[in-house]
Amino acid sequence: MEPEKDNVDAIDDFELELRAAMRRKSAPPNLKRAVMERRRQARAEQHHRMVWFERMAASLVLAGVVGGALYWRHADEQRRGEEAKRKVFTALRITNHALEAMRVQLQEHNRDAQ
Repeated sequence: MEPEKDNVDAIDDFELELRAAMRRKSAPPNLKRAVMERRRQARAEQHHRMVWFERMAASLVLAGVVGGALYWRHADEQRRGEEAKRKVFTALRITNHALEAMRVQLQEHNRDAQ
């Protein structure tokens, strides 16, 4: 019967510990202040993270706008260069055609003069 008595004593000890743990205790005097301070710190940290995130997002948007503007400027300069090249070749073709016509006229004039 001895093991049962040890078992009952262990349960009684457990109940005593449980009751002691469950006994109502008054809150520490600075608990409210500590909780409010932790809450304020958590909000401040969250605010700092949000500000950092907003700055990072603004920087990415700004980088995108600047990159887009530079790309557009490069594409516009390239388009203008291609247009100028086309105009030069057109002018050269017209000049070549005019010079060829002049050469033919000079040959005819030289034949008539001989």
